[in-house]
Amino acid sequence: MTLTVDVHAHVLLPDIEQAVAGHPGHDAHRELDARRNGPDALAVSGAMIGERIGPLTRVADRLAAMDAAGVDAQIVSPSPSHFHYWAGPELAAEVCRLAAEKVAEHVAEAPDRLHGLGLVPLQHPALLTGALDHALGLGLKGVEISSHAPGRELSDPAYEPFWAHAATTGAVVFLHPFGCTLDERLDRWYLSNILGQPVENAVALSHLIFGGVLDRHPGLKLLAAHGGGYLPYHLGRADHGWRVRPDARGCAREPSSYLRDLHFDSLTHDPAALRELVRVAGPERVLLGSDFPFDMGEADPVAALRAAGLDTAAVRGGNAARLFDLKDRT
Repeated sequence: MTLTVDVHAHVLLPDIEQAVAGHPGHDAHRELDARRNGPDALAVSGAMIGERIGPLTRVADRLAAMDAAGVDAQIVSPSPSHFHYWAGPELAAEVCRLAAEKVAEHVAEAPDRLHGLGLVPLQHPALLTGALDHALGLGLKGVEISSHAPGRELSDPAYEPFWAHAATTGAVVFLHPFGCTLDERLDRWYLSNILGQPVENAVALSHLIFGGVLDRHPGLKLLAAHGGGYLPYHLGRADHGWRVRPDARGCAREPSSYLRDLHFDSLTHDPAALRELVRVAGPERVLLGSDFPFDMGEADPVAALRAAGLDTAAVRGGNAARLFDLKDRT
């Protein structure tokens, strides 16, 4: 029987926040986060996390919620609030070490149902392959990254060794933005997340495509959260620009064709959008994802597939089993 696998689920790791507390740069990071989100969003988010601390931190609570949703397995990644790309090299390495070790401890409590991802410090390219190897050495399936680091886009040449190593090792790289460079323009009505996250997804994926990263590393296993953001739904403009603008020819072929080299979770909040994602990326490239257990996620991700007419064995879990090298339940 094919597993039902949720590839977008998070864990909160208090050890990381204890490690960064009091370090120079942490207060500035918190102030920037507050400006980007606005006071109303911060107040709601704080209460929401408090209400969901059980499934965010305790395996028994997580498994109970998975059972209620009909989910057999989860790919568990750190909360994106743990990225801390402001940190210097020594602290950044400690953050990623803790992330890998604590996620590994968490999933080890239910190894038949939980599989994990670590972190890498995008702000320090020289540390990336070492952090990836540490995560893989602990039995994790790959790492989670944001859409950019300060001063660097994902197409930056400094990341080439990381992309090559990820492709060689077969590690999954989960692209999950945190924050948005539109900053205070999105500080009301929770636009920092509602609008900011899909914008960041689209920008990051466009850098990977137009920058030729996917040409140079065709074996890269990259999974984009939030259905890839806005990019999959406006591909005509990307292809047209590539055809008519010589300065847009950083990739070898039309940008839309690269969606079939990527993977996407199903978290679109719209059946029509999910069907369009499957149309442009292919049914073998879309994986069940919920953003568990946050309020911007999907409490019943299987029902969301059903509403879109996409409750197939492949999308429900077969694609995830292939990407993450999971074994089907017999």
